[in-house]
Amino acid sequence: MATQYGIVGSTAKGIAASVERAVADGVLGPGGALPPVRRLAEDLGVSPGTVATAYKELRQRGIVVTRGRGGTVVASAPSVGSRRPPRVPAGVRDLAGGHPDPAFLPELRPPALVRPVPGSHRAAPRLESLEELTRRWFARDGVPAREVTFAHGALDCVSRLLSTELRPGDAVAVEDPGFHHLLDLVPALGLRMVPVAVDDEGLVPGALLDALRAGVRALVCSPRGQSPLGGCFSRARRDELAAVLAGFPDVLVVEDDHNADISGAPSHSLAEAGLPRWAQVRTVSKHLGIDLRWAGLACDPTTLARHDGRMLLTSGWVSHILQETVAGLLADDGVKALVGRAERVYGERRSAFTGALADHGIAAHGASGLNVWVPVRDESAVVNGLRSLGWWIAAGARFRIASPTAVRVTTATLEPAEAARLASDFARVLGESEATYGG
Repeated sequence: MATQYGIVGSTAKGIAASVERAVADGVLGPGGALPPVRRLAEDLGVSPGTVATAYKELRQRGIVVTRGRGGTVVASAPSVGSRRPPRVPAGVRDLAGGHPDPAFLPELRPPALVRPVPGSHRAAPRLESLEELTRRWFARDGVPAREVTFAHGALDCVSRLLSTELRPGDAVAVEDPGFHHLLDLVPALGLRMVPVAVDDEGLVPGALLDALRAGVRALVCSPRGQSPLGGCFSRARRDELAAVLAGFPDVLVVEDDHNADISGAPSHSLAEAGLPRWAQVRTVSKHLGIDLRWAGLACDPTTLARHDGRMLLTSGWVSHILQETVAGLLADDGVKALVGRAERVYGERRSAFTGALADHGIAAHGASGLNVWVPVRDESAVVNGLRSLGWWIAAGARFRIASPTAVRVTTATLEPAEAARLASDFARVLGESEATYGG
């Protein structure tokens, strides 16, 4: 095995570096198995402890994961190398990406004149106009907005919050199923993920309590438009969760309200619950444009100081050209009307597909957001079967830790007439896969 994959080294660092090179070069791909510790130790003439230390370093850096009896394998999105989404075949309808409908995105209007900057913007990193618009944006939904700041997107913000708050080896509670990029990010930061089950109302309180009792130091969740299941907090569920969190005041609660303006659900945020350590991040990429790498953050004073202190040491600030572009869009009445229409249409398309599936006796989740989550027994059979009929959807494996198998369908561009046809094809493929699975 060591020869096959070219793993070499006589020290833990050398072995880890060898595996990392193999992953970066594509010799070891996602899901590729590494040799068992004792076998590799024997092949390389080192102690099992040396190999175990190498594997631990690789896990902490998000390159490999350990799956119990399944051994150590390359992470689905290892934190080395350049990765792109799989190419969608020509003639196949792409419903896998989780992206908005371009028809409902406004044209971007950067400032026409950009004057030279004397020095840097570190003394005034945020435009006052955008800061005020951001406060109004959060306050509109009852989120405390006294302390606000900016980041380069939701994941950039979450990464900074977690890396300033936690240390390698600490545990983070995450939704399961959950946002696949977050599930890639947490282990890449050297942190441990503790899955928390979700349903149509978001986090399940009992599952959250179990995670908190297990010693997690942070929670990352979505109050609405949860990806991939589409859950959204009801007021009652939010209050249940807040009561659970009240017993763990040192835990940082991070809400990712990434599609606040197009989720199709009201805001019932944990940020309103008076938690001592909290943050809510919002982006504009889903309703104003995916190229706008900007996020607004509302949080408690301690969290803001830690976030901005780390940001000043790295990028310093978000481009003022980008800030002016976002400010112009947020203040534009025509853009607001377009976004409002988008939210209505997304809800209609989501409901059309879940309703069409129900007509075929197929249960699905999609209370809010841009996606529908459909439980299935065999993800690969359904994905491949629909691909043969001209539909490209996402297997659920990328979004799951311990939750049951399913597939994700992005309905943002799915017209009602198409929804009926897709549901019919889905039922056909599901029937064929169940018959095959049953032997």
